[in-house]
Formats: sequence, structure tokens, C-alpha cells
Amino acid sequence: MLAMVASVAFLASCGDDDAPEEENVVEIFTDVTLIFTPDGGGTPVTATASDPDGTGSLPLTVSGPINLAANTTYTLTYTISNALDPNDVEDIGAEILEEDNEHQFFYAFTMDAFSSPMGDGNIGANNQNDPINYNDTDENGCRVGLNTSWTTGDAQSGGTFRTNLQHQPDVKTCTTGSDAGDTDFDLTFTLNIQ
Repeated sequence: MLAMVASVAFLASCGDDDAPEEENVVEIFTDVTLIFTPDGGGTPVTATASDPDGTGSLPLTVSGPINLAANTTYTLTYTISNALDPNDVEDIGAEILEEDNEHQFFYAFTMDAFSSPMGDGNIGANNQNDPINYNDTDENGCRVGLNTSWTTGDAQSGGTFRTNLQHQPDVKTCTTGSDAGDTDFDLTFTLNIQ
């Protein structure tokens, strides 16, 4: 009888070796910093958003305008973290990079604030193919947006710059727009070009 129970247990353990699919864990963002570094050197321009309570009642709140020099090329990168536990700050940017085939940044900005990319960005169903200078792609060759290039136009003040990170597991393709997936964050800053 004992041998029969052991053999049934053995056969049951050999049946299905497939582990259950890992569930998508929602990232918590407490700090987002946009870093515009001038090509050829110079002091980077930063803009921040913070949410000290993570997924609590407070939203990510932007601080200060983005003040860029006119007719200058910048590389935009990010520092994104979860600092709910100050003794164990998580680098969410590294997680996004690791899951780059599930994430994409989209952008909207005041019309012609930049000479490159031209236009007003790629947020919205009608704009998804409008130009953005993505410097990074995922393993499928699709855009990510942790690193982009921007060349400002002439001086103007009181414009806007919007960055929208979409989480798109199982739906991201090289033509997927900003309306697909879930919004990780959507931030709008005042943009001044001086």
C-alpha cells in the first residue's frame, strides 16, 4: 500500500512541470527625475516629480519648470526610484530597462518648441507615429525612451513638456501607441526655452 501511495505521488509530481506564469508586479514610483544633459558638455538641467506615499492618496507632483537654452541639443535620461524604504531604495529605472519589451515612454510638448523632433509629440491615437528621437530600443527593435535626444528651437516661455510611461505587457509592438497598456506615470512640466 505504501509503495502504491509513493508511486502515485511520484507520478503526480512528474505531471505538469510548467510553473505558473509570473504576475506583472506594479511598480511604485516615489521619485522621478528628468535629466537634460547638453551635448558637448555643460550643466545638466533637471526636473523632478515626487510622491512620498507611493501608491497612497498623494499623486506624483512635479516641481519647478524645465528651463532649457535655445538652439541647444540635449540628451534626456531619467532617474526613477521607489524610496518608500529609505534604507532600501529601489532603482525602478533598472527594472524598466530589464522589462524594456513591456515599457515605452511617450512625449507631448508645445508645438515647435524643438527643432528636432519637430511637431508636438507622439501622445494620442493620431500622433503615435510622429517623430521622437529615441536612442534606445528593446530586444525586438521597438522604441523604449529611457534615452532620447532633443534640440530646442528659439526662445519661448510658458510652454509644456509631458512625459508618459506606459506599461504594455503582452501588447507592446513597434507601432503601439500611448493608449495601450497601463499608465505608470504621466507628468506635465512647464517648459521655458531661454
